[in-house]
Amino acid sequence: MDAGTIHAIWTVILFLSMVGIIFWAYSKKQKARFDEAANLVFADEEENTTSSNKTTGVDKQ
Repeated sequence: MDAGTIHAIWTVILFLSMVGIIFWAYSKKQKARFDEAANLVFADEEENTTSSNKTTGVDKQ
């Protein structure tokens, strides 16, 4: 096996890995999990707001 063949095999392996990751990321089974992860930032802000209201005794409206 020469270097060209090894590079070609490595390219095919990396391409198939990339295609597999794309199918995994866009599969419908992962949508709920990704949506939950996307909203974690907002949930953290809500927790910080409610905890600061409890400590100061101020009710923000």
